[in-house]
Amino acid sequence: MRRRVVITGVGCVTPLGIELARVWARLTEGQSGIGPVTLFDASSFPVRIAAEVPDWDISAVGEDPARWEHDARDAQFAIAAAIEAVRAAGLEEAHIEPTRFGVYLGCGEVFPEFFTFSQLMTLALDGERFNLEEFLKHGWETWPSDADQYYEPSTAAARMAGLFNAQGPNINLIAACASSSQAIGEAAELIRSGDADVMLAGGAHSLIHPLGMMGFLRLETLSARNDEPWRAMRPFDRDRDGFVVGEGAAVVVLEASEHARSRGAEIWGELTGYGTAQDAFSLSEPHPQGRGAVTSMQLALADARLNPQDIDYINAHGTSTVVNDKIETLAIKQVFGDEAYRVPISSTKSMMGHFTTAGGAIELVVGLMAARTGVLPPTINYETPDPECDLDYVPNTAREIDCRHVLSNSLGFGGQNAALIVSRFDGKR
Repeated sequence: MRRRVVITGVGCVTPLGIELARVWARLTEGQSGIGPVTLFDASSFPVRIAAEVPDWDISAVGEDPARWEHDARDAQFAIAAAIEAVRAAGLEEAHIEPTRFGVYLGCGEVFPEFFTFSQLMTLALDGERFNLEEFLKHGWETWPSDADQYYEPSTAAARMAGLFNAQGPNINLIAACASSSQAIGEAAELIRSGDADVMLAGGAHSLIHPLGMMGFLRLETLSARNDEPWRAMRPFDRDRDGFVVGEGAAVVVLEASEHARSRGAEIWGELTGYGTAQDAFSLSEPHPQGRGAVTSMQLALADARLNPQDIDYINAHGTSTVVNDKIETLAIKQVFGDEAYRVPISSTKSMMGHFTTAGGAIELVVGLMAARTGVLPPTINYETPDPECDLDYVPNTAREIDCRHVLSNSLGFGGQNAALIVSRFDGKR
């Protein structure tokens, strides 16, 4: 028999705060964390809004900022979330065999902060003209010697291993917006198979940077509601016009249930299902029938040994783009049939923006909290129904239900898809 995987600790860093109870209260109240960009001068950009982590300082989790001053912003997010998760799980006092304690993250590309964007451009300027040749010849002279070691996507996972003496499996997965969901699912598989007892799993990302936002601008995927940023993210609404870039991190402690019980740990919930699949269709567009999303959900249900009617809530990928929301709705209908019109669905991106590679991790935490509390956070800014998105999206106001099993979807560029199911823990299941 495969081992059961439970969640014994959670940590997060979000635009709505870093204390889980406060973040959850704000989500269920329908508060928005979206506002004007402050991390760089976006005055010349057509989109000037984002969901930033406000007043970020790693000292908020009791760490000396000098210790982490060279780490990228999102690596600091990941480390802070991991510290909170470890504390919540009581792992600081627990005896864990180091080689059976690992880290799986989904952290994306990192943009150096040793220089401001304007300083980087100055390195590449010859008089008033951009000169790439001169930059390639001489830029290395002023580039910090230790830049690469701090600006690899895998840095956060390596730093966590050292911080917590986690000598077991360690990897950083990059699968676009499905990254952290895949990291959590694959970490759970290691525990199930007996290759690890405890895993820190999740992700972190920040693309609120000129280079990070440029690609989305060129793809025309961002909302341009600069004058009303809190109304910009409107998943499944007929008048949606794109997403808002968010940033943050979420890390959960995954643990074999018998290991957690043996040390008297509080069990927050159980990770019961995981599925992942590829569209094999396009680098930027989802398959017209959502086949990768369909397969991911079907695999997650089979893995959890559940039927569609067992799912009480879906935390949707729900990016507020015209195509994604339509295709995700279609995919849910294919998997759930008539049950699709019963099951409540919401997108918490409407309040926190799109965390890109870290989105799946924070949305799993949302699902966990829904199963624990029986409260479903709303999809805010849902004002005008779309005939092609005709399901129950928990519009604007939170809802209380008896919530046992939650499905969380992550659908990414390149056709990457992942689905996770988190359940209220039942020791007899």
